[in-house]
Amino acid sequence: MSDVLNEYQGPASMDKISSLAKRRGFIFQSSEIYGGQSGAWDYGPLGIELKNRIMGFWWKEMTQLHDDIVGLDAAILMHSRVWEASGHVENFTDPLVDCKKCKSRFRADQIPEENLAGKKCPDCGGELTDVRKFNLMFKSHIGALEDEANIVYLRPETAQGIYVNYKNIIQSNRMKIPFGIAQVGKAFRNEIVTKNFIFRSREFEQMEMQFFVKPGTDEEWFNEWKKRRWAFYEKLGVKIDHLRWHQHGPDELAHYARDAYDIQYLFPMGWNELEGIHNRTDYDLSRHSQFSGKDLQYIDQETNERYIPFIVETSAGLTRTLLMLLCDAYDEEKVADKGNDDDWRTVLRFHPAIAPITVAVLPLMKKDGLAELAEDIRNELKEDFATDYDQGGAIGRRYRRQDEAGTPFCVTIDYESKDNGSVTLRFRDSMEQVRVNRAELAERLRKEIKGYKRIK
Repeated sequence: MSDVLNEYQGPASMDKISSLAKRRGFIFQSSEIYGGQSGAWDYGPLGIELKNRIMGFWWKEMTQLHDDIVGLDAAILMHSRVWEASGHVENFTDPLVDCKKCKSRFRADQIPEENLAGKKCPDCGGELTDVRKFNLMFKSHIGALEDEANIVYLRPETAQGIYVNYKNIIQSNRMKIPFGIAQVGKAFRNEIVTKNFIFRSREFEQMEMQFFVKPGTDEEWFNEWKKRRWAFYEKLGVKIDHLRWHQHGPDELAHYARDAYDIQYLFPMGWNELEGIHNRTDYDLSRHSQFSGKDLQYIDQETNERYIPFIVETSAGLTRTLLMLLCDAYDEEKVADKGNDDDWRTVLRFHPAIAPITVAVLPLMKKDGLAELAEDIRNELKEDFATDYDQGGAIGRRYRRQDEAGTPFCVTIDYESKDNGSVTLRFRDSMEQVRVNRAELAERLRKEIKGYKRIK
């Protein structure tokens, strides 16, 4: 692991990221025309493409590249007893205080200790209420009657859907321990405070994998999955000096965990959790066995041994990973010295495998058949690559627009393209331009994507 930084030193800020995200169609405030819905966000044309590519990259890493991991898509609405067994009904709470003067609301564990002890508001100095517990689950009812028998919760995590299906998957897919179950899906938490753009929101998506192991091998597999998850971010091209490990202390460990580590990322607002790796022991399956009355023991067919598996969990937020990649990719680079705004470019240095647009096709001019030729070339490429077409404005300004969207490659069609079938291939990171034969263009792009190394 490389030496890590103590504080953020890059060009990004949350204001710049949120402004760019809206301007370029990555992320919009939910219900904006009505004043916006706090803690909820809509993903625009570039945002949904980026989100889907991150999810695909993770899914391939977990399932396609691992023969011992299969996928699942469990329902959001589950039996209320699931959440009693998991401990969420009893334990999934945050400590809450309100200011009697300015009416601000705070998580008690996120304000200075002296303010909490003195019951003094950190904003206005007014008196704080006593600390009370606040359950983070959204509660609703199924059917016409709103009574205790019809309570249902919007799931606060995707993991429980995996645990209650673990026996089904063993039986239907003939899985043998050790094996994993991966899932990507929506989760909902009624957060007291949402802040820092999409970092903490009330509706979000998780990418979780639960790996079932024999008791006694859990520590070995826990360390193995720590290595694999760190390698995932290296593969994505994330700045390694912006990543670090944080081990949960005794006062941080969840009620189900024997050990837990977070991969933290240095966001513009400081170090924060990106992904958690947890040794959940046999807590979850034991609880579900107890509450459901079903035998969830694993039977080893070779030794006839029976046991409740231990679980090693890897849990990342898809939407938080998207924010991390926006921050990590964001750069401002001086490219000229003319004394105006054109001296600088804003660029998103996404790995080409996750960029919302892989290649933009740009005719130098709209006339003389160049636009038609460019459309033909785009049609050749769009079967294998995410493409964009732009014929408006000076070519330099079009390059800048694509840099800001994170497009790694631009293909320019000019008069030489009509004469000899060659095109200009422009690289986002270096701004280098090379001539490539049209017949070799798709293969060259595949080669560049596979061999991509971030240079800044």
